[in-house]
Amino acid sequence: MAQDPMEGELMGGDPMSKLTDDILVDIISRLPYKSTCCCKCVSTRWRDLFSHPDHRKKQPQPLAGFFHDGCNNNQFPKTARYFTKVSGEGGPLVDPSLSFLPQYDSLDILDCCNGLLLCRCWKTADRKTLDYVVCNPATQKWVVVSATDWSSKVKVARLGFDPTVSSHFHVFEFIDEKAWGIDESELTPCDGRIETLAIYSSVVGVWKHQSLDSFAFAIPKDSKGVFVNGVLHSATSYKFIAAVNVEGNEWRFIDIRVPPYYDDARDDAIFVSQGQLYLTNIYAGSELLVWALEDYNVEKWTLKHNVSLLELFRSSTWGKTPYLPYVPLFSEALADGDADC
Repeated sequence: MAQDPMEGELMGGDPMSKLTDDILVDIISRLPYKSTCCCKCVSTRWRDLFSHPDHRKKQPQPLAGFFHDGCNNNQFPKTARYFTKVSGEGGPLVDPSLSFLPQYDSLDILDCCNGLLLCRCWKTADRKTLDYVVCNPATQKWVVVSATDWSSKVKVARLGFDPTVSSHFHVFEFIDEKAWGIDESELTPCDGRIETLAIYSSVVGVWKHQSLDSFAFAIPKDSKGVFVNGVLHSATSYKFIAAVNVEGNEWRFIDIRVPPYYDDARDDAIFVSQGQLYLTNIYAGSELLVWALEDYNVEKWTLKHNVSLLELFRSSTWGKTPYLPYVPLFSEALADGDADC
């Protein structure tokens, strides 16, 4: 039986061609980054969609590079902040000096979370008066967060932000015993023990404090926090991960003992990939181990990678250089704090 030409036309052809650009971009934006890259090769139309500035904001972004401090004796000042691309080629993606921010005497980048930076900005050279500034280098938008009475002495401050949930953010200030003002004679044996947690919410624009009398842990200054599912995770100095929600009223301590390497492992660091927690540490000074938290509920860690530092860095020593991985966020949204641009 002969097919009706009109029926064949309706049934044939590429069904994706019938989708509008906005619908197509919305569908593809929900895919993992690797799948998104493959989509660019489908057709000229799809490639052009990804390059358009309006659509680019909706797409998942890859790791662009790292903020880090460096020293060069042939320049002034000798110590400066740098941004290095993952590819290692070409100029920096963003200005590492963050020159779009208000003028401050000096500035430290404390944390990076889903495209936003948490900066501590000193107003005077005596390092007593400061602001926190949360900014988006990709859009050059920024918000000032007033400091607490303890901010100038705090060693660990972290940022919590998830653009898929809200444009609001949270700043976590871990105040240790000395910063809180506890007398030397009354300090606990836990060196650097966190006495109080202060949390700033851009939803209400205020800080709230919670005493941690029932907990005993310290967080290394150069450790990196991981914010996932509304919970901030921090590697502590005592071989467990401290996890707290944005309200500060729900805590969990995740054991990171990973036999048989635990006793000789050091330099724990945590990060997240596709919603899963990972842990890295150095074993016997020569091997980099990468663990995955396969089951969050029962705290089951699985060894995923084991690589020689000699092969990875061409050196058997491990020099710790503070660095912050940066993934750009092209969304214009940034919830207001005390002030913004």
